[in-house]
Amino acid sequence: MKKNQKGFSLIELLIVVAIILIIAAIAIPNLLRAKIAANQAGAVGTLRTISSAEQTFSSTFNDGFATSLTQLGGPAGSNTCKNAGLVDEVLSTAPFNKGGYKYTFTPNGTVQLAAGVPVACGVSGDTGFSVTAQPTTANSTGIASYCIDETGVVRVDPAGSLIPPPCTTSGFNPLQ
Repeated sequence: MKKNQKGFSLIELLIVVAIILIIAAIAIPNLLRAKIAANQAGAVGTLRTISSAEQTFSSTFNDGFATSLTQLGGPAGSNTCKNAGLVDEVLSTAPFNKGGYKYTFTPNGTVQLAAGVPVACGVSGDTGFSVTAQPTTANSTGIASYCIDETGVVRVDPAGSLIPPPCTTSGFNPLQ
């Protein structure tokens, strides 16, 4: 290189590019693992939120547990038996996906009240529920599946398969 020329040689540029690629090869897998861990923690938190919302629904309306995520949702502050406003609109609107997980709500089908159903509710709620959270894209948005029911215990399937309701009898271990 002549003394009056400015700039980098091709070899210098190739060395810099190689160093950047090595750093990226180390960092990207760690970033993906961190994203998966965050999604899984978010799924567990969302299941606990749903469980708390169900308990609040049951005690507020004296009608048992809600029979759908849509019934738990609705506009914030709506506070009716048909739209309780206890969970956010993202979670209470089909397709019920949030944070890389799909949530499936299953009522247990046993009505809480045979008589004396609150007029605002129209129909009785159930004596129980089960909610599962399954990764929308396996090994990308999450690895494990989770479930919760009226007991409030979060159970985990490390393989990420769909957990059949009810959660209590699924055979999966409680989350530690």
